[in-house]
Amino acid sequence: MTIDTVIFDIGGVLVDFGREHFFEQFGYPRELCLRLYDCTINGPHWKEFDRGVLSTEEVVDLFVSEAPELEEEIRNSMRNVHGVVRKKNAAIPWILKVKESGRKALYLSNYSRKVAGDNEDAMDFFPYMDGGLLSCDYRVIKPDPAFYRILLEKYDLDPARCVFLDDTEENLKTARTLGIRTILVRDHAQAEADLDKMLEE
Repeated sequence: MTIDTVIFDIGGVLVDFGREHFFEQFGYPRELCLRLYDCTINGPHWKEFDRGVLSTEEVVDLFVSEAPELEEEIRNSMRNVHGVVRKKNAAIPWILKVKESGRKALYLSNYSRKVAGDNEDAMDFFPYMDGGLLSCDYRVIKPDPAFYRILLEKYDLDPARCVFLDDTEENLKTARTLGIRTILVRDHAQAEADLDKMLEE
């Protein structure tokens, strides 16, 4: 069956997620950067940041509860998350290539509105896309199948005619249970080649 919709994850696919490198912009030594990463971005409460159930202040309080000795550094870095996202120069050409083939280009991403807003300069591909969902707008995150179903219903998509690109196997597994074809993204060149092959077939 022909694929008519390509669904992109954002972090790790259309942009690079800065992870521990984000903290380097504050001049912190690398060891401290890694500790901050573990209690915020890689910690148990980052999903609440993505989901948008709690306010930014409430989520930061949870980060601090994990590492109270780093309160000053956590509050300083989370006040402005600009720099956590890095632009991928391949994103817009890739999206345009999909659209020029006559297909829709959508996004489905666990991204908080604050991260997207603070990194607007790196998220310049949004105007080129046909729409999509951010987790914070629906209070649900991947790999919850409800998030995928919202996308399918909102854009009246046939899952068998969709392909989803994500850098996390857990997220792709859910997509496959709904009948969506998938591509695991390890790097851009590999993912673009895999997508080209799938679309040709």
